[in-house]
Parts: sequence; structure tokens; C-alpha cells
Amino acid sequence: FGVGVGSIVLLINPILLGGYTFGCHSLRHLIGGRMDCFSCSHSAEHAHSRWKVVTYLNRRHQMFAWFSLVWVGLSDVYVRLVSMGVITDLNTWGI
Repeated sequence: FGVGVGSIVLLINPILLGGYTFGCHSLRHLIGGRMDCFSCSHSAEHAHSRWKVVTYLNRRHQMFAWFSLVWVGLSDVYVRLVSMGVITDLNTWGI
């Protein structure tokens, strides 16, 4: 069992894209848009905590957009160079 640099590079892709997707304005509205009172019931308190998470991501929506755009491009270049044999994928099982 080991971890390669390529695995880490490709794992970061869905994390950044997920931050971009789940920080969307429309998702923020779907979670808490029709609530008039976040403290009126127990389920509303849970909705408020989910809304706060999406609001946190929403404030960083543009950052996630740029980071994911650049990271997907660099990941594509990395995978292409490894597949062509130009560079080797460093990993922990080859040590």
C-alpha cells in the first residue's frame, strides 16, 4: 500500500471542485432561503448550521473557481507527462 504524487494531485481536484460547487449562491438559497427564523425549531437550527457552512464556502466561491481551474489544468499536464514517460510518479511503495 502506498500513496503516489499523482494520487494526491488527483484527490485535490474533487476537493476544489466540491468547494466551488457547494459554495454556489443557489445552493445557499436552497438550504436557507425560505427560512424566516433560524431559531424557531430544532430543524431550523440544523438548517442554520448547514447554511453557515455554505455561506463560508460562498464567500470563497471565486477563489475556489480560480484554484480549481488552475489545478485541473496542472493535473492534466502532470498526468500527460507521466503517461508519456517524461516524468515518473513519485510514490511511497517504490522506496
